[in-house]
Amino acid sequence: MKRERLKREKIWIIIAGLILLNCLTVAFFISKGSTGNTEVVAKVGKEKITRQDWLNEMESRYGKEILSELVDQKIIETAGKKYGIKISDQAVERELMVIKTMYGSSGGYQSSDEEKMREQIKSSLMLEEILTKDVKVSEKEMKSYFEQNKNQFHLPDSYHISKIVVQTKKEAEQTLKELEQGSSFAVLAMERSIDEFTANLGGDAGYVNEDSDRYSKDFLQIIKKLKPGKWSNKPIKLENSYAIVMLHEAVKGKEYKYKDVKDQIRRQIALEQMEIPVSAKPLWNETDIEWFYGDLEAN
Repeated sequence: MKRERLKREKIWIIIAGLILLNCLTVAFFISKGSTGNTEVVAKVGKEKITRQDWLNEMESRYGKEILSELVDQKIIETAGKKYGIKISDQAVERELMVIKTMYGSSGGYQSSDEEKMREQIKSSLMLEEILTKDVKVSEKEMKSYFEQNKNQFHLPDSYHISKIVVQTKKEAEQTLKELEQGSSFAVLAMERSIDEFTANLGGDAGYVNEDSDRYSKDFLQIIKKLKPGKWSNKPIKLENSYAIVMLHEAVKGKEYKYKDVKDQIRRQIALEQMEIPVSAKPLWNETDIEWFYGDLEAN
C-alpha cells in the first residue's frame, strides 16, 4: 500500500537524519582538535590517552563518512539555489511534528535537538524537491492519494513522557518521596527503573498518544492531566509493576487539509514513480568538488 511505503520511507529519512546528527557531533569534536593537543582524557594504569589520540582515532574511523555527509549538505544547498527551490517554515514544522509525535516513541528525544532536526528536515525536503523537480503529477492523482490516506494527515494529541518503573508500590512511593526532596528524575530512572530501555535514556519514553496500544486508557488519562515538568503524584499500577511518569511536552494534534500537504504528496508520488533512493549522490557530478581527503572521491 502507498501509505505503508510512505511510512517506511519517512522512517528511513528520520534514521538518516539522526545518523547525520551523530556524524556532525563527531565532526564538532574533530574540529576542536589541534596538532600537539596533549590534554589527557583518560588513563589506564599509567598509560595516558590524550585528546589528540582520541580525535585522531575518530577521524580515522569516521572521517570519510562525515566529510561525505557535509559535502551532501553543501551540494543540496547549492542545487537548491541553482533551481530556485525554497522550503517553507510551515513544511519543516509539519515534518518536525510528525517526527516528534509519530516516530519519537523510541525514546531519547530531547527538545534541545529541535533546531538540528529542523536543519536536517529542511535539507531532506530540499533534496526530495530537487530530485523530483521534473516529474509531473496530476492534481487528480494527488487529490485521490489524499482522500485514500486521510488518516495519515491527522496527527493525534501526543505527549512526551519519561517514566520510572519499579516492582513494588513501596519502591514507587519511596521514589516519589526522593523526587519531592529534589532528586533528579533522570538519575533515579537510570538507577532503579526496571524498564531497561528507558532507564538507559534517563527514563525517556518518547511520545505517546491514544493511537498507541502500549499504554492503557487509564494511563493516558493520568498523563493528560499533568503539566509539563511535573510527574504523577501517586504510583501508577501497571500489569506487574508500578510507574511514576513525568510529562515533558504536550503537543496538540492537527488535521491537515489537502492544500497543506499537496507538495508532500507530489514529492512522494514522484519518488515512487522514479523508484530511486533519496540520495544526494546523483548531484555530485553537477557540482565542482575539490577533494583533499585521501581517496574519498573514488568512493
